[in-house]
Amino acid sequence: MLELKDVSLTLVGDKGQVEVLKEINLTLKNKKIYVMTGPNGGGKSSIGKTIMGIFRPTAGQILLDGMDITQKEIYERAHLGIGYAFQQPPRFKGIKVRQILELSSGKNQTENLCDLLYDVGLCAQNYLDRELNASFSGGELKRIEIATVLARDLKVAIFDEPEAGIDLWSIQRLTETFVNLREKYDMTIVIISHQERIIKLADQIILVAEGRISGITSQEKILEDIRQLDSDCRCRKDCIGGGLKNAKCDR
Repeated sequence: MLELKDVSLTLVGDKGQVEVLKEINLTLKNKKIYVMTGPNGGGKSSIGKTIMGIFRPTAGQILLDGMDITQKEIYERAHLGIGYAFQQPPRFKGIKVRQILELSSGKNQTENLCDLLYDVGLCAQNYLDRELNASFSGGELKRIEIATVLARDLKVAIFDEPEAGIDLWSIQRLTETFVNLREKYDMTIVIISHQERIIKLADQIILVAEGRISGITSQEKILEDIRQLDSDCRCRKDCIGGGLKNAKCDR
């Protein structure tokens, strides 16, 4: 179980101090899939990075199975079983796909590595012995990074927009992988996403806006709200009124 208690985060930017997160309270249980969604810039990724230790909270506590990890470094949290897949994966040079998967999983059996790549929609024959360099597309790098996260025996896995840059077939493969992970391991899965197929996986939806948890709801409720928003908004996506039925468009 992962708990966030009154977690706040203030970062220093170009315009001085900015309060990014405000008194976040969450309890995330094992063997559950949570999808975190909401407006861009609302704080979703900041919550994930605070759990991972990339950001250090300015107030509050983070507990993993009752242990206070608020002040622990990223590597310490990784050893405790927390993993994070970035929205924009880092690029590597001089290392092969096989090597980075072996480092992540601690195994060098080709069959296991093939399964990891298959789960994210990549053919091992085409990728295992390729060097990770500028020849990889953003989508390919994203899938390989997700495979490295899946390779670890984690308690908490955080995926920041895993669908970014990935084709629909691979999204379907990823959704199946998330379901299999939940069934096989006592793992908490947190997915930051706006994608409907991902939302449909959720045991609970966490709504984040303006640095706060604005609500916790079911996938059925949020999907109904999305459908209602589409039907009410006259130009669907570009309404300055945020999709309200009588809003005037800016064009």
